[in-house]
Amino acid sequence: MAVPEPLLRCQAIEAGYDASQVLFGIDLQIQAGEVVSLLGRNGMGKSTTIKTIVGALKPTAGDIQFAGQSLRGLRADAIARLGLAIVPEGRHVFPNLTVREHLLAFADNRNGLRDSWTLERIYATFPRLKERENNLGNQLSGGEQQMLAIGRALSTNPRLLILDEATEGLAPVIREEIWRCLATLKAAGQTILVVDKYVHRLVGLADRHLILERGRIVWQGDSEALNADRSLWARYLTV
Repeated sequence: MAVPEPLLRCQAIEAGYDASQVLFGIDLQIQAGEVVSLLGRNGMGKSTTIKTIVGALKPTAGDIQFAGQSLRGLRADAIARLGLAIVPEGRHVFPNLTVREHLLAFADNRNGLRDSWTLERIYATFPRLKERENNLGNQLSGGEQQMLAIGRALSTNPRLLILDEATEGLAPVIREEIWRCLATLKAAGQTILVVDKYVHRLVGLADRHLILERGRIVWQGDSEALNADRSLWARYLTV
C-alpha cells in the first residue's frame, strides 16, 4: 500500500536571524492525524523551526510544503488560511476581549471540516471557558489563558495545530487538564505538532518524536523507542 503524502513536509530547511544561522538542513514530515513532538533543550532551534513553518521567519534554504503546496513566498496570514494554527509560547490573549469574543472573532471553517470546532464544542472541551465567557483576557488565570489560546486556535478549524510550550509555567493541576485536552484532540484525529519539556507525558501522547540539537535533527523515532532509550533523555533533553 502506498504511503500517503504528508500533510506537512519540511525539506532541508535552513534559517536564522541576521548573520546567525540557527537551523541546518531540517527535514521533517507529519502525516494527517499524527501527533508529533519536537524535543530539545532550550536554544536548540525548536521555536525557530515553528516560526519558519508558520511564516514568521523566512527560510534561507529549503522548502516547506503543506497539503502539497509550497509555502515559499507566502505571508504568515496566507499560510494560516491554508489551515495552520499556532498556540504560541506565552499565550498572547487580548486583554480587552472577552473569552466569547476571542472564540468568535477568529472562528472559521474555510477548509470545510465535517466535524468542525464550534463555540459549543470548544466550551464542551473546556468547561471553564464557558464559565468565564464574559471575562476579559486580562481577568483570566494563566491556565485559563492557555485554554483560551488553544480554543482560539481550534476555532479556526486547523488542519495542523502547533503548540509551542503549551504547559510552560502552569500549575500541575492545570497542566493535567491541558494534557487531557490534547489526548481528546488526538482521539478526534487532530494533527498536532507539539513542543514541550515534559517528555514523560509526550511519550504517552505523541506518535513520533524528533530531537533537535544545535539546529539539527539528531534522532527521530516512535514513543516506544524513545521511552526505551533513556540515554537519549540524558544526552539531549535534560539540563
